[in-house]
Amino acid sequence: MSQRKDYVRPIDFKHGRIDMTHGAGGRVAAQLIDELFARAFDNEYLRQGHDGALLPLPTQGRLVMATDGHVISPLFFPGGDIGSLSVHGTVNDVAMSGALPLYLAASFIIEEGFPLADLRRIVESMAAAAREAGVSIVTGDTKVVEQGKGDGVFISTTGIGVAQPGLCIDGRQARVGDAVLVSGTLGEHGVAVMSLRESLEFETAIVSDSAALHTLVQAMLQALPDPTLLHVLRDPTRGGLATTLNEIARQSQVGMLLREADIPVLPQVAAACELLGLDPLYVANEGKLIAVCAPEAADTLLAAMRAHPLGQGAQRIGTVVEDAHGFVQMETCFGGRRVVDWLSGEQLPRSC
Repeated sequence: MSQRKDYVRPIDFKHGRIDMTHGAGGRVAAQLIDELFARAFDNEYLRQGHDGALLPLPTQGRLVMATDGHVISPLFFPGGDIGSLSVHGTVNDVAMSGALPLYLAASFIIEEGFPLADLRRIVESMAAAAREAGVSIVTGDTKVVEQGKGDGVFISTTGIGVAQPGLCIDGRQARVGDAVLVSGTLGEHGVAVMSLRESLEFETAIVSDSAALHTLVQAMLQALPDPTLLHVLRDPTRGGLATTLNEIARQSQVGMLLREADIPVLPQVAAACELLGLDPLYVANEGKLIAVCAPEAADTLLAAMRAHPLGQGAQRIGTVVEDAHGFVQMETCFGGRRVVDWLSGEQLPRSC
């Protein structure tokens, strides 16, 4: 028996705007949840209607949990929006442990006066991204803040997945001699966001690479005769490739030596970075991963990555080396060598 909805009239998504009553917990808030969030995210766990979702436990393996906040500006950008980004970002964080993502929780903080049409567009994009990734949004929360105390909408997502028994992929596992791989060209997401923010146009469109990477990760694991040959997975989001490799080097207490000529960057991204005064090594990505693996597994992994739609541009870009200082260094195209340091300051704020 369906529950009776005693609302006076449907929400006007075309012309309406968020007001404080949408976050007050009363009938107006309930109507927003019913007519927008519950309808878009519908699944058996969300339909339970509890404060939390009752979920089945996996019969084997380990649970992996990740959480992420999304504050991107602008909210809509070439190749995505804050809705799809909030799904991809958290799915990828779970996948970087080698886990298969299963469930998401979502929390919205919405500014008073925000157009309901834009909110519906974001929620529907988020729902589509979750369906495509094969994950269910099973619980959530909505808050409204006064006008001027937010910036449209912020979304926080938490993901849960399952990793197979015995699998240990994390930033502490890089070993001297390991190969460093990337799944494709770098910098598209950050440059797409920055170009829109600065109203820049290029002959060739630059589109965000935002995508869910868990199917690529599973293909990589399945290609290996021994999954433990894959030591580290990371997605180079804020701070880009350079910052992520420094994080791994510090955690594993090793150094890295990269080859600039092997690092894939689209010509239009390189040109945009030069125009904007950015270094593509530090620009955010939302659909690429870094893999650190045993050297004997590098060719197998590269073949598996290149056979997948999200890894066709995969390259080996360097090697893990012994270095007591934990430096990441790079052989330049001019034959020299330079340190690729941590990101200093904020090169590109609010890109994810």
